[in-house]
Amino acid sequence: MDLTAQLECGFRNATDRMVILRCCAAEEFYLERVVFPFELLSFQCPADSVVEIWTHGLGGPELLESLRAQELVLDTAPVVSAVPDSTPLGGSHSPWLEAG
Repeated sequence: MDLTAQLECGFRNATDRMVILRCCAAEEFYLERVVFPFELLSFQCPADSVVEIWTHGLGGPELLESLRAQELVLDTAPVVSAVPDSTPLGGSHSPWLEAG
């Protein structure tokens, strides 16, 4: 499996029922996880993966949704810290010191 083609994906179960996430790709990749109500599952998968969301109904397993992995890609933009660095007041400029 080529790790450079991995996507960072996320799925939030917005239902009030437990669901099963199944992720399959051509490169012999398979992932199956239980996702509880309102839980967010983060996972990595090949770019060509298909994600299926299953639940159990009265008649047995039911397919709720089928998605391409690209639809679940997480925004991986760098997070900017809200805490200023510990530079002394006489040191380099800090945006916290300039605002105001």
